[in-house]
Amino acid sequence: MTPPISSVTLNGVFPVLPTPFDSDGEPDVISLRRLVRYLIRAGVDGITYPGVASEFAQLSEDERVRLLEAVLDETAGRIPVVAGVTSADSDLTLRLATHAAASGARALMVAAPPQWKEAPQQIAYFQALSQAVPGLPLMLQNVPPPVGAGLDPEVLIKVVSAVPAISYIKEEALPSGQRLTKVLVNAPASLKGVLGGAGGRYITDELRRGACGTMPAIELAEVHVALYAAHRKGDSLAVRKLFTRMLPILNIQAVFRWALTKHVLLQRGLINHAVQRVDGPRLDDFDRADINDFMNDLSDLLMPAAVLAELRNPG
Repeated sequence: MTPPISSVTLNGVFPVLPTPFDSDGEPDVISLRRLVRYLIRAGVDGITYPGVASEFAQLSEDERVRLLEAVLDETAGRIPVVAGVTSADSDLTLRLATHAAASGARALMVAAPPQWKEAPQQIAYFQALSQAVPGLPLMLQNVPPPVGAGLDPEVLIKVVSAVPAISYIKEEALPSGQRLTKVLVNAPASLKGVLGGAGGRYITDELRRGACGTMPAIELAEVHVALYAAHRKGDSLAVRKLFTRMLPILNIQAVFRWALTKHVLLQRGLINHAVQRVDGPRLDDFDRADINDFMNDLSDLLMPAAVLAELRNPG
């Protein structure tokens, strides 16, 4: 049974799983399940799948259904899963939302459709979605075009005020911190919180302004968990130190996105191939050498190789 909206709380670190592919470009479910085990072992508060970092637009409907089911099965209710159901086809979004709700997702993440910049159309869209999955909280992903609309804070307030099922916003339009402040100051009581994204590149600013969590890429999950734990303790100095240590990787991730993430996961033995379907820059030997050096600089904060080996061979 889907928990009522009032009982679902999404606070903390909710990394976005990538979609591993095999050498033929087909989804690698074994590696996907391994990544879920890695995140749970790292101590994340929840998992998000699929999102932009998952190459969702390059997945078929059947693949999205099948892979989400694998993620939900592997988590087995231990931590909440936020299911991404964004699509350029509103009918497909509704089908994906219905499936995710029936399969045990704890919330649905949906990008505001990019073709509408004003509130009335967005309100109608999210109202229809909320009626299709009653009782399940929605997260409006405010990502810039072409994926989303990059709505202004004033428009966001109108939308979430008119659709109480929108319990969360993932703010990825820039400057995310200033936008987050404007939303939180004027938010209705039905809005439980705003989370950051954008790979975690602006996390210190977002947390200082009252973000309830972050949805970064997966490659530095242990460090994000440690950073958020320091934030919960009120240790702002530790937060800044951890963020500063992540910056070299975050800088490369801003450019290479999926390629950076998959290279790191391949090097750590968590996926079998670094294949990506989405167009985008690929790493060369100089890039890979830089990444390897920067990850080595973070080795004291990362899961030991022996633990990673256990994740590769469960049981």
